[in-house]
Amino acid sequence: MIVPGSLIEYMDGGKLYCALVSGVADRKIHLVNQTGREVKLPEARVLIVSRQPAPPSAGREAAVAMLQQCATRRAHLAEAIVLDELWQVLCEEPAREYSLDFLAELHFGVAVDDDRRAAFLRAVFADPFFFKYKNSRITVHSPEQVEHLQAQKRRMEEKAQLLDRTAANLRQIMQGVDIAVEQWPDRERCLQWLAQSVLFGSENPEDDFIRQVLKKAELNAPHAGREILIKAGIWDQDENLALLRSDQPVEFPSSCLELADTLREATAEELLANPRRRDLRALNTMTIDGSSTRDFDDAIHVQPLPDGSIEIGIHITDVSYYVPPKGPLFEEARERSTSIYFPEGIIPMLPKNLSLDLCSLIQGKARPTISILVTLAADGSLLKTSIVPAVIEVKRQLSYREADALIESDPDLRTLDAVRRQLRQQRIDRGALLLSLPDVNIDIRNREHIQVYLAPMDTPSRNLVAELMILANGLTAAYLAAREAPGLFRSQAPPRKRLISGDRNSLQDIAQQRRFLARGELTAHPKPHSGLGLNSYTTITSPIRRFLDLAMQHQLSHMIHGRGILFSGDHCKTFAGIIQQKLSRANALRQQRHRYWILRYLQPREGRMVNALVVSIGPHRVNLLLCDCLFDVDLPPNPAFPVEPGDTVRIRLARVRPLDNVLRVEW
Repeated sequence: MIVPGSLIEYMDGGKLYCALVSGVADRKIHLVNQTGREVKLPEARVLIVSRQPAPPSAGREAAVAMLQQCATRRAHLAEAIVLDELWQVLCEEPAREYSLDFLAELHFGVAVDDDRRAAFLRAVFADPFFFKYKNSRITVHSPEQVEHLQAQKRRMEEKAQLLDRTAANLRQIMQGVDIAVEQWPDRERCLQWLAQSVLFGSENPEDDFIRQVLKKAELNAPHAGREILIKAGIWDQDENLALLRSDQPVEFPSSCLELADTLREATAEELLANPRRRDLRALNTMTIDGSSTRDFDDAIHVQPLPDGSIEIGIHITDVSYYVPPKGPLFEEARERSTSIYFPEGIIPMLPKNLSLDLCSLIQGKARPTISILVTLAADGSLLKTSIVPAVIEVKRQLSYREADALIESDPDLRTLDAVRRQLRQQRIDRGALLLSLPDVNIDIRNREHIQVYLAPMDTPSRNLVAELMILANGLTAAYLAAREAPGLFRSQAPPRKRLISGDRNSLQDIAQQRRFLARGELTAHPKPHSGLGLNSYTTITSPIRRFLDLAMQHQLSHMIHGRGILFSGDHCKTFAGIIQQKLSRANALRQQRHRYWILRYLQPREGRMVNALVVSIGPHRVNLLLCDCLFDVDLPPNPAFPVEPGDTVRIRLARVRPLDNVLRVEW
């Protein structure tokens, strides 16, 4: 029983304290401990109560001195206790639990006083391998438990040594010292833990260890872990952390690479052994792409006919020839769903020897295609369509800039330009919205001076290619729909609010209209696409870069070869679900990376004034676009500085932190 004047022991922070009870009230005991501190404790916290009352002491200082002497005396007794020998005697006994008094007497060989009882309990807490104290009883551990606890202790000691070594080596790395693996055998493992901690924080199992290491190394600055990994050569200065955090595949599985390596370029004779494949190599086909494009998946040709009509061919590389629908390449393309383009490089959907070689419509090479051949009247109306497997040989490989320069003088390009005007106007008449913004090109060749260039998307050659691809995709969707074949159809409901029409709209008009667009859908059955002005739409024109196009190319190829429908409606629904999930992942990565590089571009301009276009004004926010990089920002309205949509204003870049994803602007 605990009464005022009792001498007790309790544990706090892993340490045992002697204390003198000064009072008991409401199941709480008031005491003063050996350090002189007054403490209130629940009775359950008391481990042991001395049977003999504490010797009377004159005053608080004397009581504290007595407690210190008692604690010292008991600690010395505990140090001499060797529990291993006692455990060897008891571990073979059937009984597992004993009283404290019994074990203390068994050890000392005599009846025990308060000091010996307390000393034995201290020894049990100091050496927890053999016995466990709980609820006033002491349990004898089994040999298996002892072995487990000792192994656990060894691991903890090894971890503590590893912590010391790691902290010392990380300090050296931060100082610019290159630590070789021979000097630090745990280098790879510890730096991998550090990388996982930077990426995933507390989700990383070793995050607590890494935080202890950084604290011990006194590397507590923000992003210190990232800087270490850069200095160690593990990461690049601008490492794509969002990509590392994602489950986006980057490297191809060996099964895909091995299969891709076995594929060889088909000859024209081999391709034309298929009686349904037409030989169109004599046509004056050309590709028109960006100057840096290396994966050419579409080519076009134009040919005036004797009756005044025009034949146009849109030739799409036949990736299905090399990538069958059941195989590792198809499955990997489905998992990726798209090629992802970053300023620093590309994560392709297909291995490079396919995307850049065998499946690419390279000038002078015989290539299999799915060709959409269209006959148009002089006014641009559609007279005839056929979709055929073919073989082509590209005669010219033009960039957009080259095509724009030739469009007035080159007969083919001049004819195609006239056709694209007709096709575009037809879509506008059907309610299509032309919403192209300039393309934001980020040049990171000099990381210290990142440049941003806006490339207009409405140049004649870009529009020409866009209109012909929309035509090819729309005709393919119509082909499938007319035969009630399932597919992957893209659709879009009318905008929630229509603000623009025609093709002469300002940047502000286009940016504002985009905010009212309905979300696009991907379904196994055709539905209207309001934004394009078409009753049905799919895409087959980028099978190198998009899984949707590859799957639809397979479906179309199967049908035009007379083999019927390849993918059922259930197949297409499954594909649609996978594509939407994977595209969401890819788009998030693309957007995050674009934002990072734009912030890197803006960072040197922190504190400066920049031009911004007012897009829209709401009750609480003004939405703007930074003029030189088309980056969205918001500001609260400023009554002292009234603005209107369409105004160009000057705003201040108050804070730019790419690593923290922070951009703060001010009026």
